[in-house]
Amino acid sequence: MIVFIMCFILFLVGLYGVLTRRNLIKIVIGLTVMEFSVFLFLVLIGYIAHGEAPIIVPGMKEPVFVDPLPQAMVLTAIVIGLATTAMLLSIAIRIYKKYGTWDIREIKNLRG
Repeated sequence: MIVFIMCFILFLVGLYGVLTRRNLIKIVIGLTVMEFSVFLFLVLIGYIAHGEAPIIVPGMKEPVFVDPLPQAMVLTAIVIGLATTAMLLSIAIRIYKKYGTWDIREIKNLRG
């Protein structure tokens, strides 16, 4: 149970970074922390103590298997998250080249 609580705390740390920081790069880092806390939560959902890989072998007696679906979902989500993070960083770099600052308050004032 403590690992689920730590996962929730990690999500709150990322949310705090997104809501309180005004630097574009720090906001992207906060989103990434939130994203990885969700990945950790999904992996924890599929975990079973003393579970084995879901490979059926003749002669097994009452096997306990872990659920492979959350693991597959996390692998897919990691690839999508990497692409999303790369896109967010490229947009942040374009904004920096145009306005010359990472601060979103200054960018909002420069909008004109």
